[in-house]
Amino acid sequence: MSPSPGPSLAVIGAGVAGCALAAHLVALGWTGPLTLWETGRGPGGRTSTRRSRSDGGLRIDHGAPLFNLHPAAARPPLLQDLIQGGWVELWEGRIAGLDVHGQVGDPPPDPQLEGTLLRGRGGMDRLCEGLLQHAGGAVEGRFGQLVRHLRASPGGPWELLAADGQPLGQADWLVLSGTLLAHPRARLTLGWDTIPLAEAAIPLADPQLEHALVAIASLRAEARSNLLLVAEGETAGLWRDLPFRLLLLDAAARQRWGLERIAIQPLEDGRCAVVAHSTAIFAEEHLEVYGSGSAIARQLGRPVPAAEEEAVITALTAALHQALHPRIPYSMLGRCRRQLMRWGAAYPRGPGLPSALSLCPASRIGFCGDFLAGPGFGRVQGAWSSAESLAERLVAAAAAG
Repeated sequence: MSPSPGPSLAVIGAGVAGCALAAHLVALGWTGPLTLWETGRGPGGRTSTRRSRSDGGLRIDHGAPLFNLHPAAARPPLLQDLIQGGWVELWEGRIAGLDVHGQVGDPPPDPQLEGTLLRGRGGMDRLCEGLLQHAGGAVEGRFGQLVRHLRASPGGPWELLAADGQPLGQADWLVLSGTLLAHPRARLTLGWDTIPLAEAAIPLADPQLEHALVAIASLRAEARSNLLLVAEGETAGLWRDLPFRLLLLDAAARQRWGLERIAIQPLEDGRCAVVAHSTAIFAEEHLEVYGSGSAIARQLGRPVPAAEEEAVITALTAALHQALHPRIPYSMLGRCRRQLMRWGAAYPRGPGLPSALSLCPASRIGFCGDFLAGPGFGRVQGAWSSAESLAERLVAAAAAG
């Protein structure tokens, strides 16, 4: 007689934290059903890669173009396996800085660039794909699906529901690898009338979960508006010939042009992808403009007016030209294919959710992600390490019943 399966778990969010959690749970012997819910078309979150079904050569790392491992922090146990398996590799491009006068020199200090620099091999989304590969067939991915409502009762399962209230699935345990369903910002940016987890927590009457919700509500995060370019021919050659692959603007340059960094990503077919990341101030001024490629905007049925999106694209294009003039003529920027991508919570701000609140056993809910306090806070390393820690605690809590 085969042993009965363990408890089921639903993980909402297939970024680094969600995928790392699944991989580490399987490695620790979790035997129950694992389901990963994600609004995007595939895993990755902020480490996702923009691809095209009609253009196989297109690849744009439109969030994080790389990730770092701080030398003072422990390396994830699965990292070496991902490197040996060809999922992850060292990032060896040149990083430069740009001052307010348009002069290129050494980059300004940045905690996201300290220590070892790595990237997904063939696209940043390969990091999450590699983690899910380690989880094998134990994880069911439910991509392109927005979980809008949550429901739970003492001793009962967690229920996941769509925007229209239709049931999507249920699980004994629930993990949020992001704060969207628990943070009040959903009311402002998405127009929701309730905070899904806060509403679901009422019948549970769990003081620890209530404490976690208060802590999450106090967290702040900065948005970013990213301009995505795809250059061809002569224009691509100009970008590829620049003597750097990542350009960081110093404080004065950021204030002048509203840009934070520029990532140059040569493609295998000779084209070049470029991602210009705005400052937090610029993004805050255009918070309602998602970009037509936004997965959550599609899920919510909230199309962005073309005129508003074009205005933001034009503003970012002009800023990019001014920052890089005369290296890239404005006329050549106009020849590029241009898109807008807005990250609503790109960079969490400290102190972060205390690790003691990352698991609420009485309510059977946990939290992981770069918003957890501790080493690597606000970075891929923090998301990964929080998932490792939560996996160990989940296995122990499930075993204790």
